[in-house]
Amino acid sequence: MGIRILSDKCSGCKLCLGTCPFGVIHMEEKLAVIEEGCTLCGACVKVCKFDAIELERATEPVVDLEAYKGVLIVAEQKQGQLQSVTYELLGEGRKLADARKTGLYAVLIGSGIADKAADLIARGADRVFIADQPYYAEYQDEPYARVLCRVINDNKPEIVLCGATAIGRSLIPRVAVQIRTGLTADCTALAIGDEGELLQTRPAFGGNIMATILTPRHRPQMATVRHKVLQEALVDNSRTGEIVTIESKDGDDNARAKVVDFVKEIESTVNLAEADIIVSGGRGMGGPENFKLIEELALEIGGAVGASRAVVDAEWIPYSHQVGQTGKTVQPKLYIACGISGAIQHLAGMQSSDVIVAINKNPAAPIFEVATYGIVGDVMEVLPLMTKKLKERRMAPAAG
Repeated sequence: MGIRILSDKCSGCKLCLGTCPFGVIHMEEKLAVIEEGCTLCGACVKVCKFDAIELERATEPVVDLEAYKGVLIVAEQKQGQLQSVTYELLGEGRKLADARKTGLYAVLIGSGIADKAADLIARGADRVFIADQPYYAEYQDEPYARVLCRVINDNKPEIVLCGATAIGRSLIPRVAVQIRTGLTADCTALAIGDEGELLQTRPAFGGNIMATILTPRHRPQMATVRHKVLQEALVDNSRTGEIVTIESKDGDDNARAKVVDFVKEIESTVNLAEADIIVSGGRGMGGPENFKLIEELALEIGGAVGASRAVVDAEWIPYSHQVGQTGKTVQPKLYIACGISGAIQHLAGMQSSDVIVAINKNPAAPIFEVATYGIVGDVMEVLPLMTKKLKERRMAPAAG
């Protein structure tokens, strides 16, 4: 597998230089030379008018694809509690496993979490691998990766899914490198193709296009999935499944880093990722001092405070509130966008909300294209009126 310049055909026209997206082609003595760092994308091959660039890609599988069966999801827990992204992975994993006519498995690593296996089975898992040891109480990438690699190597699942959370983004790349397979990060959709391969769809080029990626020559096919873009698996307490305890080995607790302390951000509103109601502010709020209007409305309706990237970059509010392509993906029942224009990067993180209410003084703002209800007006006037009306309704005596 490689690429080379055919010197007897190269005319030195330099067309390939401007085409290479990575800038790894230069000229030497009027001939094109490809440097190290070439990704074999083939852009230069297509532009060459003299057929002077030869590209060979391997087509044979690196492993025996038939030896890999089943869908494995990584169950995420914090302080002994299963995270909701786990239920989303189980819901999607069940669909993929049924499409492949195979089993759905889950691996759960932690301390004092053995009783959670029943929850995973009730949500669709056929088999649960449990690693329950005191030294797994807090997430650490090396020990967790060691366990996950062991499960994958011993059981050979064809698909491995993990949440695109802080833990998932730290854990899964390490695992992919160790088991020598590919990884598609931040997927927003998954499906099984005509040939039985996993179709992994994710935003690319800043969210301007959606790319579908395949892993044709390696197994397992690995992907991280964005939180709140998939539906949670329903509970069926009549389901039964197998629980497999992962035996400890010497050195399982070895890690070059250790958890010293956790610093929790103190918020007066609810957690953004889990909220059913979110009130978000953008540049139209005018300044950080006006975000108190967002907070007052969020408190009144029991919602979380969100924000666009622009106001986070301007340091009006911490990054933990950011909604969008480079922030959190949310799927609340109600999303109120205040002074947010609706850039595609922001829409990618919230357009799956059940009901979207947009408040913007620009009637042509893109946010209105996805809004269920739109209010054309100044947020500085609209928000206080909304909060006041809701307070009056809450304080009014019940009829009868």
